[in-house]
Amino acid sequence: MNTHVKAPAWIDVGAVTDVPRRGARRVPSPRGDIAIFRTGDGDVFALMDKCPHKGGPLSEGIVHGRAVTCPLHAWNIDLATGEAMGADKGKGCTPVVALRVEDGRLLLSLDGNL
Repeated sequence: MNTHVKAPAWIDVGAVTDVPRRGARRVPSPRGDIAIFRTGDGDVFALMDKCPHKGGPLSEGIVHGRAVTCPLHAWNIDLATGEAMGADKGKGCTPVVALRVEDGRLLLSLDGNL
């Protein structure tokens, strides 16, 4: 039995303040672009930068509350879960990327979705 557990790997992608409130920042990764969002309250979330509907760039959408509206066809995506909301609920999901904040820095997980 292997008792060694690999610790998650994290990469620093910038300061929280690099992402404007009610805005987003795009970060390239080996699996595709990641969108980091910051709400008006200062909470941060990370999703793959692709709407589940037609692949629109969520990082170019409008952040409102804890959601983003895709700029292509106005799907609303929950920032915490990646799930489509409203009339499009249950029609698709954008993968969530693990994100944490340490000392004002944004850290993305190198494991899982990244």
